[in-house]
Parts: sequence; C-alpha cells; structure tokens
Amino acid sequence: MGEILFLCGNNKRAVIATLSIPENDIQRFEGISEEEVIASSLKALSIESALDLLKVLRVETHTSETTAFQRLEALIPVFQSRMGALLFLISALLSRGLDLVQSDRDDPSLPLVTAPFGHASQEIVNLLLCGQAVPNVFDGRMDLGGGMFLKGIARNVEVGFLTLLESLNFCKVGQFLKTPKWPIWVVGSESHYTVLFALDPSVQNENELEGRETQIRRAFDAQDQSGGGGFISVEGFHQVIRETNIKLPADKLDNLCSAGFIVWSEFWQVILDLDKSLGGLKDSSGLMGKKVFDLFHFNGIAKSDLNGSQVNVGGETPLQRPRLTKLSVSVPPRWTPEEFMADVQGPSASGASDSAGKDTEVSKPEPVQHAPLVDCIRTRWPRAVCSWSGDPPSIV
Repeated sequence: MGEILFLCGNNKRAVIATLSIPENDIQRFEGISEEEVIASSLKALSIESALDLLKVLRVETHTSETTAFQRLEALIPVFQSRMGALLFLISALLSRGLDLVQSDRDDPSLPLVTAPFGHASQEIVNLLLCGQAVPNVFDGRMDLGGGMFLKGIARNVEVGFLTLLESLNFCKVGQFLKTPKWPIWVVGSESHYTVLFALDPSVQNENELEGRETQIRRAFDAQDQSGGGGFISVEGFHQVIRETNIKLPADKLDNLCSAGFIVWSEFWQVILDLDKSLGGLKDSSGLMGKKVFDLFHFNGIAKSDLNGSQVNVGGETPLQRPRLTKLSVSVPPRWTPEEFMADVQGPSASGASDSAGKDTEVSKPEPVQHAPLVDCIRTRWPRAVCSWSGDPPSIV
C-alpha cells in the first residue's frame, strides 16, 4: 500500500486518508478487537453526500516511507473495514494530486467510478499500477493529429495488467503492462478483477529470438497510430526497419509498401521467412523458444467448490470460498507455423518408482483445457495451452 501511494506521489509523498475514529474509543473496549470496534463505529456512519464524507475524513501527508508504512500498519483495521477500498482510492488520488489526475485523463468529465455498481475505471487501475491516471493500456501516446493525443502507459511497471477485452479485440495492452518487473498481473474481466502470478520470475525471460521479436514489435508499435490496430504508414515502416536493422530484399519491400500502409501480420510473416543474417527470425529447427511453466490464479470472490468434497450441512450446497488455481502452461515457439501446435505437449511429470523398483515412467501430457482466463493468458503468451486440476479458474 505504501509503495503504491508513493508511486502515485512521484516517490515524494504519500497521502493517507482515514476516518476520525478517536483512538481512545478503540482502546477503551477491552477484550474486543480493533476490527470489531471499527465495524461498530462505522455501522452508525451514514454518508449520503460529499459534505458528509468531509466531516469524518482525515488526511495525513508523509514524506518518509518509514513513517508512512508505520501509519498504514496502524490503520490496517480501518482499511479492512467496509470503507477501506474507498479510503485507499482517496489516498491514491490525493497522493497524485487532483490537478495532475485530471491532466492525466483524456476526458476529465467522465466519472472515475462508474454507476450503478461502483466499478473502477481504467484510470483508477492505471493510477494504482503506474502512478498516473491515464485512461488507456497501450504504450506511450497516440497522436490523433491537430495537437490531440490519447494517453497510455509511459514507463515500465512493477505489477502488470491483462484483460479479457484484448482477446475480444476491444483494446491492445502494451508491453509495459504485459511485461512488468515482477510476474504478477491484475486480470480484468467485464465486471471483476483477479490476480495471475508466477513464483518463478524466469517465466518472463526471453531467448535471443524472443528478444528480437520484442524489439521489432516495440519499434512497430511506436509508429502505430491506430491504437493497436496493427498497421503503420510507409514512412513509419522505413523508420522501423532502420531502427531494427532489417535488410529486406527489394521485391519484399515493394510488396509490403504497395498498399500505402503496412499491416503487422503481413510484415511478421516476412520476418519469419527472413534469415537471421538479414535481421529476420528464420529458424530451421522450429524448436527454439518452447516454454513450460506454472502460473497461479487467485479470485477473491467466493466461488462454489463444484468438484470438492466439502459441502454444507445437508449435502446439497457446495462450499463457497475464494479460489486459488494452479495452471500448467506450455508455450510453443512464437515464430513457428500453427501446424507445430499439433506436436506441442503440455508439462509432464516423472512417475516415481514403486517399492518393487520399477523403471520410472513419464506421465502423459495433461489434457488441454480452456476457460476465459486462458484467452487472457494468450494475450501475453500467444498460443499457450493450459491445464489444471479441479474446477476451472474463474475471472468473474
């Protein structure tokens, strides 16, 4: 929490918003937890207007990370209360500064929290992830001409973001959010946010060819003014091949430029067939870059344990609880033909020898499974195949 607030405050300050619950009110109730006292105090609290909130809101500004952390630690029961999410949002907005928040946005007239269900706007999500309340998820800015820009993510982030909307072609998440410092991603669905993470940071490591692909894609996206539509001007294309040192044969160059604009998918096919010595990714083995790793997905909203053995008294209603799911993920090389998928096998495990000393056997690959979360994962690792045990992971 403290790191997020200082990120919003340009690492200079953190503003903490809390409620005016007298500390002696908490201390005088012996044998009762702070959480119970705060819950009791908030039960009678009625906030029907901004003025009502201002009457009980208290704001503290900290320039020391140590003191801010200590204060947040003391206020954990308040942030765990029914007002906690709102108070933390106010803290983040004030840490950034309301004037800067408005200047971050493309349209300051739109609400930050949408009615009637109180869903967070993308500006809020981005504020907590990158410290700026920008409304888009692509990298950098999009020039619309006439001095007009759409604002996206300006720098690398520590925690990333994936969304089901990208798999439906409603948006394009940039590399800053897809490749965060730590292998942790907030996953957005139509109505809810969940968390995807890996215990091994190497899931984001790239080999030589993957690094080359990322370099080319970033150069292309920097010239893409379509908001992730995947096409650029001929002038922008020449800039891309200069920056990435790609030496295209004259006939291929003329063919790509003949339409007056260059489409990423067509350019990418040319790169796949272009020898490495010319700046391409042609790989005769077709095996380099295959990955096998584990991801974990957490949904904090209680879900029914459909396959579990625990049920309520009466034996009919499945147990409701938050769900943590382990996914085995296999990612084929990104530069091979789709037919290669037929030969891609999922993670396998070695079977242990029994007491009679039988030879170790390799288990069969896990069956490929699908859920909306897999579509989100494929926006980060194209063509990934996933499997899991038990109930499918839910992003709603």
